[in-house]
Amino acid sequence: MMATIHYRQIASPVGTLTIAATDAGLHAIEFPSNRHPQRRQGWREGDHPLLRQAQAQLDEYFAGERQAFDLPLAPQGTPFQREVWFALAAIPYGQTASYAQLASSVDRPAASRAVGAANGRNPLPIVLPCHRVIGADGSLTGFGGGLPTKRFLLELEGALARETAAPDLFA
Repeated sequence: MMATIHYRQIASPVGTLTIAATDAGLHAIEFPSNRHPQRRQGWREGDHPLLRQAQAQLDEYFAGERQAFDLPLAPQGTPFQREVWFALAAIPYGQTASYAQLASSVDRPAASRAVGAANGRNPLPIVLPCHRVIGADGSLTGFGGGLPTKRFLLELEGALARETAAPDLFA
């Protein structure tokens, strides 16, 4: 029997987020219009200690007071997807990586498209920071929460200022 997934909606600067958890860990974070919403089978609205903890950490993140999350995670996906999702956690706050760099980090340098597809289905955005993955040319590419949300998150972290700053040619 599948564990009950508890969920609640929380206010954030990028709109109302739906967060979901089981006793095993955080299961999902969804934006108001998610490109790949979770199946809601077995979900029950209500309280859970992990939901309170996740909300507190997300609030701290949006206030600029938290750069890393300390939550048990339980995303549901294939072994390959989970490998890609957990590799996202290695991209430091305020920095970005390309899809090719992410593919290399999971020892699949020729699988940028597959890595990109897995990245796009990340059920724990923000906590597993898929917004930090950008095009090789520095462009902001697709994001499940929409490009304005991706831009907001990168600006919050200061990543866009670094990426668009002209290099110091005289150093």
